[in-house]
Amino acid sequence: MLRKILTFWFQHIHPRLAPLITTIGIAGLASCLLILFLLAELFEEVFEQEAFAFDTHFLLWLHQFINPSLNNVMLTITSLGNPSFVVVVVTVSLAILWWRRYRQEAKIFAIACLGAIILNTGLKLLFSKPRPELWDRLITEKSFSFPSGHALGSLVLYGFLAYLLATHHPQFSRFIYGIAVVAIAAIGISRLYLGVHWPTDVIAGYGVGFLWLMMCIAMLKLQNMRQF
Repeated sequence: MLRKILTFWFQHIHPRLAPLITTIGIAGLASCLLILFLLAELFEEVFEQEAFAFDTHFLLWLHQFINPSLNNVMLTITSLGNPSFVVVVVTVSLAILWWRRYRQEAKIFAIACLGAIILNTGLKLLFSKPRPELWDRLITEKSFSFPSGHALGSLVLYGFLAYLLATHHPQFSRFIYGIAVVAIAAIGISRLYLGVHWPTDVIAGYGVGFLWLMMCIAMLKLQNMRQF
């Protein structure tokens, strides 16, 4: 039996997984599988309209720190994920990549951004989860709550840009990834502070965004490998 399983693995499964393992690594693949499992569990609960007690408790706990100065900080941070700002960042980034003749990077970057929009819109319409109404919010959002578009979009956008910068400037990779992680995390926290998302919305946004980002990076690596 064991021999049959091993034979099947090396003949059918391994040849298909080998390129993926080569591009994102074993740790990356394991992370994606774990996140995929957690998202499946979360999606099932949300789809069945199950309530998460910690969602409300966490938002109410976070709301106790509200003050005018912090309001301004959070509004500024959340604007980094607003469509108006994101469009500018994407347009400028694509222009620079095209001008520097990084055509393959520009194409995959465009696909990554477009895919993030499609995923966010599709999942929001699928689950149709209402936004929190726990207090008078500083900003108004009309779309559905799950998943957080700011969390999903910021992880894909700033994560992909960080990857490109770190690839071309490896000596600054830790600093680049550090800045990206802080910015992405801050955007997610700002959405919770402003009361426009439940914590599970942000978690799901990060999860979906990470999976899509890994797929796009894998696509870029595979394209670059074919050129050599």
